[in-house]
Amino acid sequence: MSESTTDTTGLTHQYSAQVAADLETNLKEQERISGDVAALQQQLAALQHDHSVLVNIQQALGVTETTKEPTPSAETAAVPSPRQKTKTAPRSKQAARKTTTAQERTTAKKSTAKSETKTAQPTLVELIRQHLTEQGEPRSAAEISTALGQAHPERDIKTKVVRVTLEGLVARSQAQRAKQGSSVFYTAPEAETTPAPDAQPEGS
Repeated sequence: MSESTTDTTGLTHQYSAQVAADLETNLKEQERISGDVAALQQQLAALQHDHSVLVNIQQALGVTETTKEPTPSAETAAVPSPRQKTKTAPRSKQAARKTTTAQERTTAKKSTAKSETKTAQPTLVELIRQHLTEQGEPRSAAEISTALGQAHPERDIKTKVVRVTLEGLVARSQAQRAKQGSSVFYTAPEAETTPAPDAQPEGS
């Protein structure tokens, strides 16, 4: 009998401890939920207060029963003004596009004209040879560059480049070089002394 009494006492202690722990957990949970409920009640009270304030303001403005369904008149009244703006906007864009297109066409025409004039322009060698042939008298490199610069102002003709070109023509027997004092003059080759294209200068 003593053993059964001991076992019963041990089980009673175990159950008592478990129940005490459950009770403590239950109380803590009740406190937590009570705190949450209190916070939610405060939030609900604040929302109700805001709602009453907003209703009073709405009534003061003379607007009633518009909280649930938005009024279509306000929306339709605000629609035409943006539509009118969107109608006028494409016109300005079209005008800008037309202006831009016209400018691009003008620029393209100018660039095409420039490229055509560049391709149609003779080379500096041809200009110098033509100038010497037309003059028929000795001309210095400075005089030739000045004359060509006046005849072709769109080209940057420099005396140094003209002199080098003239020396190249002399080397190919396509121009004659004569020195008078410290000055050097150039003339077109004489017809009877002009060598054939296949002939090479002497000493080469």
